[in-house]
Amino acid sequence: MANMQPGQVVYSTAGRDEGRTFIVLSIIDDNHVYISDGDLRKVSKPKKKKVKHLKSTGIVASSIKEKLLSNIKVEDFEIREYLTLLSKKEQEV
Repeated sequence: MANMQPGQVVYSTAGRDEGRTFIVLSIIDDNHVYISDGDLRKVSKPKKKKVKHLKSTGIVASSIKEKLLSNIKVEDFEIREYLTLLSKKEQEV
């Protein structure tokens, strides 16, 4: 497993969702994780994705990670807001 952890921000490198940004919700096994973007892939129905089809950004959404690890429900809008802010910061650089 490529150091995937809950709350980690990743890019999809393969499939219909290629190039989209997601947050890892949970780790299934060494090869698969559940991801969500809060938009097309809701928290209630996350995408099961192979780790080899994801590229890590090295960024971890600490507030979302804490909720995931504490089994507190993460809302779709929280993920959308975080990814939107991240996208705006990247555009400014």
